[in-house]
Amino acid sequence: MTFSPGVHRQPSLSAQPGPLLLPGDSLTLQCHSEPGFDRFALTKDEGPTPPQGLHGQHSPNFTLGPVNFTHGGRYRCYSGRNLSYVWSAPSTPLDILIAGKYRKPSLSAQPGRSMPWGANVTLQCRSEVRADTFHLHREGSLDPPQQLRLQDPAAPSQANFTISPVTWGHNGTYRCYSSCSSSPFQLSQPSDPLELVVSAQGPQRSLHMLTGVSVTLVLLLSLLLFLLLHHKHRSKGKTSGE
Repeated sequence: MTFSPGVHRQPSLSAQPGPLLLPGDSLTLQCHSEPGFDRFALTKDEGPTPPQGLHGQHSPNFTLGPVNFTHGGRYRCYSGRNLSYVWSAPSTPLDILIAGKYRKPSLSAQPGRSMPWGANVTLQCRSEVRADTFHLHREGSLDPPQQLRLQDPAAPSQANFTISPVTWGHNGTYRCYSSCSSSPFQLSQPSDPLELVVSAQGPQRSLHMLTGVSVTLVLLLSLLLFLLLHHKHRSKGKTSGE
């Protein structure tokens, strides 16, 4: 398959169920392009994997799996038209990570797993074996894991992921992974799950309290105005009757 990429607008590449998998999982890479394209190709930067091609489909699915550690790597896709030998620019690269290679790290939360809205929390991923890169992932998220690389790795190694400030969107179950930069797409086994709970306190609770006080004041003012008008009306009635 010969490429002359860069003429047409680049497609986009996504992974289902996500870019982080365990050996044995199924993986589908979806190449999305504008209407009118019916040829698609998938390439992998690392290893001897030849480009894969699909013809006569729009936004086709490249099915890979059950996956193993050789499927980890950086992928790109291209789109083209059937009557042309010219391909689009490559998609933004997509990293596929395969977990399960090394012993699992541990994950903890400081100051705790439950905190008020607007507070700060640090998720600490600690590995008992030497590692120089750590990954944090929220279950159910299609986004790639957050990644931190240590400047001076040692054993044991640890990385701190700080979330500041926490919001409702940070609720969920988290796992972390460790890896070595020499094999960046092969991760450790996942840590035990850690559930993060954000409660309605702090600034959010203050806002609710302020709203409640405002509503109470409006009701009191309305009641006073009603009593004042009622008293005035009765006074006018007495004056007219005299």
